[in-house]
Amino acid sequence: MLLEQQDSLIALISAAVRQVLPDAAPTIALERPKVAAHGDLACNVAMQLAKPARRNPRELAQEIADALLAQPGARDVLAAVEIAGPGFLNFRVTPAARQAVLGAIAAQGGAFGRAAPRTDKVLVEFVSANPTGPLHVGHARQAALGDALCRLFDARGFDVTREFYYNDAGNQIANLAISVQARGRGITPDSPDYPADGYKGEYIGDIARDYLACATVQCADGEPVPAKGDIDDLDAIRRFAVAYLRREQDLDLQAFGLKFDNYYLESSLYTSGRVEDTVTKLVASGHTYELDDALWLRTTELGTGDDKDRVMRKREGGYTYFVPDVAYHIAKWERGFHHAINIQGSDHHGTVARVRAGLQALNVGIPKDFPAYILHKMVKVVRGGEEVKISKRAGSYVTLRDLVDWVGQDAARFFLIQRRADTEFVFDVDLALSKSDENPVYYIQYAHARICTMVSQAGETEAAIAAGDVSLLTAPTEFALMQRLSGFPAVVALAADELSPHLIAFWLRDCAADFHAWYNAERVRIDDVALMRARLQLATATRQVIANGLALLGVSAPERM
Repeated sequence: MLLEQQDSLIALISAAVRQVLPDAAPTIALERPKVAAHGDLACNVAMQLAKPARRNPRELAQEIADALLAQPGARDVLAAVEIAGPGFLNFRVTPAARQAVLGAIAAQGGAFGRAAPRTDKVLVEFVSANPTGPLHVGHARQAALGDALCRLFDARGFDVTREFYYNDAGNQIANLAISVQARGRGITPDSPDYPADGYKGEYIGDIARDYLACATVQCADGEPVPAKGDIDDLDAIRRFAVAYLRREQDLDLQAFGLKFDNYYLESSLYTSGRVEDTVTKLVASGHTYELDDALWLRTTELGTGDDKDRVMRKREGGYTYFVPDVAYHIAKWERGFHHAINIQGSDHHGTVARVRAGLQALNVGIPKDFPAYILHKMVKVVRGGEEVKISKRAGSYVTLRDLVDWVGQDAARFFLIQRRADTEFVFDVDLALSKSDENPVYYIQYAHARICTMVSQAGETEAAIAAGDVSLLTAPTEFALMQRLSGFPAVVALAADELSPHLIAFWLRDCAADFHAWYNAERVRIDDVALMRARLQLATATRQVIANGLALLGVSAPERM
């Protein structure tokens, strides 16, 4: 049953309630019964109203049901209304109401499940890796989550911006520079003279070689950076190494099929004076104090849940990492992004309260829950039944590019998004490569490809299929599949509202299962031309909605497999 039809049914129920209890103003909601045999939709409005009205809930439910069925147009939607349990209203919808989804899908095509454009802006910041090495599987999970979430918000009509925040300042960048310098001097990672905190991956040697060769590199949003070749110029090495690794991360993202709208450099917060300006305003707010030669923020007083005050400026000088984060989020707000979502690893959980506390201390009207956060757990990669921990390229971890090289972009994206972000996840490379029903992305894509083949072999024109009489579709598996398709717009809305793209993956798997069940139960290429065309219309509608769902995850919908 389409959302529009459900809205109409709610209006009919509301009118029936007013007829029975004129002064009542209940909240009317529809839900699907846990047991399919109990009906298509259920409502607890009679149970809500019974106690204040001093009525028996089952008797009140029956009066509302009688008034409902007497409403003009009710029987176009409802085949029956039944009273269940302590007073639930269980609804069985008419075949025509079920079949209406096919006309809606035919009319809307790729727009089915999408909402009208709106003026609201949303900024989703994700991946945001330090430019100190290739992107790892944790970044890959962020890439899948973030891009799918952006696609969902786009489908809900938002003006969406994808942003990558480069942490190109601090100790890790300093360690990168001295690592490249050491390799340029011929010091290998297994030497006792190699920096204790240096990076040891193969890529460090590649950077050193290109630096000494005076190569030039350019990342997606920057100017060309030529190498000086001077191994003693640590600042020049740093600039070249950061540009080199930003370019490498650009290539990783290209392999994943992901493009960002904007790149924001942490270093720009310092060069533009934003960090100093933010600190000055925090001090002026009265929420800071000096202790032990350090500057502290009274985060415990700012209502964001932090359990202790936090150091802003260290005793030895320099700011702690959350200070530029506060400056960065002020910049987000000032750019008009009053709806912002950050996707980070669960090891960043302490950042949430500190950043929000800093924003509240500034007292500029930013809500306490800004920005929203999705904190994901890390990914364990298994291949051949054993955990994979080492990548030759990275030195100590599996990279995003490794996953794409092993299983392809589609499987990498789908597998990384098919679980809740806050759950542990094992990426089984062998399963992702298998051509079986156990591989969810294969199972779903195969359903799409099977429909393409079915429609092609039927030899019917699009016009003939579109003109099919869908009232002939009355088999139980046909009703189940149409009901699944009807629920797609609601799932899209729920996935966006709850920041849960995995709900789309769940829905796609269920839809593919419903399709395969129908395909195995009802023949399509039959002598009854009218019924064949009706079933082809159901098949093409299913193909369209599966493609729409896969697109929300950034996964292709192949026509042949």
